[in-house]
Amino acid sequence: MLNLKQFQNVYLAVGKTDMRKSIDGLAIMVQMNFRLDPFSDAIFVFCNSKRDKIKILYWERNGFWLYYRRLEKGRFKWPNSSNEKVMHVTERELRWLLDGLDIHQKGGHSEVKERKII
Repeated sequence: MLNLKQFQNVYLAVGKTDMRKSIDGLAIMVQMNFRLDPFSDAIFVFCNSKRDKIKILYWERNGFWLYYRRLEKGRFKWPNSSNEKVMHVTERELRWLLDGLDIHQKGGHSEVKERKII
C-alpha cells in the first residue's frame, strides 16, 4: 500500500487524463504540461473522464511506481477547472478524494488549508 504520509507534495492533474498513458506518457505530462519534475519527492495523480479510474505516479530511488485504481460503483469527486492544469493538495485532501469526498466542500472537513493552484 502506498504510504501517502511520506509525501510533502501531492499534485492532481485537473480535469481528465487519457488513461491509456503509462509511466512514460504521464511523466512527460508532468514535465511538459505542469512544468514539474517527475523525479522529485512528489506524487502525481490523474483521473479519467468518467471519474472512475485513477493513476498515481511517483519516483522512488531507482524507478517509477504506477498505482491504478478502478471503482466498480460510484465516481471520484475530481476537481475540474478550465484554466488550471495542476492543483497542489495535501495528503489528507487526496485521501478524501480517494474516499469519495469532495475537497471543495464547505465546512465538511476540519483543518482545510488553502490550496495552491499552479
